[in-house]
Amino acid sequence: QVQLEESGGGLAQPGGSLRLSCEASGRAFSGSRFYMGWFRQAPGKEREFVAVMERSSGYVDYADSVKGRFTISRDNAKNAVNLQMNSLRPEDTAVYYCAADGRLIRSSVRVASQYDYWGQGTQVTVSS
Repeated sequence: QVQLEESGGGLAQPGGSLRLSCEASGRAFSGSRFYMGWFRQAPGKEREFVAVMERSSGYVDYADSVKGRFTISRDNAKNAVNLQMNSLRPEDTAVYYCAADGRLIRSSVRVASQYDYWGQGTQVTVSS
């Protein structure tokens, strides 16, 4: 089992910034298929992909809606990933979920159902 603990989030004004962190504990995965990333879900909408990083190679992928504004990074010492969110927009408002899996293939990293492990979610609200 893998436990994911999220931190960060909160309220920001449009154009502002927030930083999310997700630390993994428990089962250790080796190899090049361990991905950690973020999804989000707004009220009345499906959970959508935001960003992901592969731990060993540093491969990253972003949703088009956040590309150029959000940056995912890793802290291997803490087995964690961070999501720096800049130039926030009201449409970024959602519950953000950390996700992880040790057996993904690259073509499936944007698919929520492919992830075995999830955090509890943290609210991000962008409003003036």
